[in-house]
Amino acid sequence: MTQVLLGLFSGIAFGFIVQRIGATDPDKMARAHLMVEPQIPQFMMLAVAFSALGLAGLQAVGVGRTVILPTSLAATGIAAVIFGIGWGLCGYCPGTCWAAAGEGRLDALFALLGGLAGTALFAHFHEGIIAAIYLPTNQGPLTLADWVGNRFAAAVLLAAVFGASAWAVGKIWGRHSGHGSEEAE
Repeated sequence: MTQVLLGLFSGIAFGFIVQRIGATDPDKMARAHLMVEPQIPQFMMLAVAFSALGLAGLQAVGVGRTVILPTSLAATGIAAVIFGIGWGLCGYCPGTCWAAAGEGRLDALFALLGGLAGTALFAHFHEGIIAAIYLPTNQGPLTLADWVGNRFAAAVLLAAVFGASAWAVGKIWGRHSGHGSEEAE
């Protein structure tokens, strides 16, 4: 029951934050994709940075657990293209789509139904996809910790890279959009 409550709390917190930064607004999401508004990409990068450090901390005290799945180059590439096309067409990623549907946005409901239909289609053809696309380019489990040699050092490196990227996005995109200037206020 504790895990269910923790999941419920985490989901509510995620939905609240996603709604507050504007990621449930497809127009704001489009401006982020056009590199005009930096807040949503900065949020995503900082979420990765803090999650990496949080998970490393949990694992250090024996609480956190990860399952490393094998990496397939072709499957990941194709999935990234499909994900990007879907996000570009509807203005939502899967997490923000659920939050926007909960907010009552009708367009998000249709995007959500499209995502569920795509999931059902993938599940139907899963066995054939595994043999044709996944297995031939399977690289096995790949992790940054394997490359760096230390799980905690990898988490710190990942957090530093994503934190610096969030800062750079704010500097570069903010300069072009007028954010951070006195004229925008």
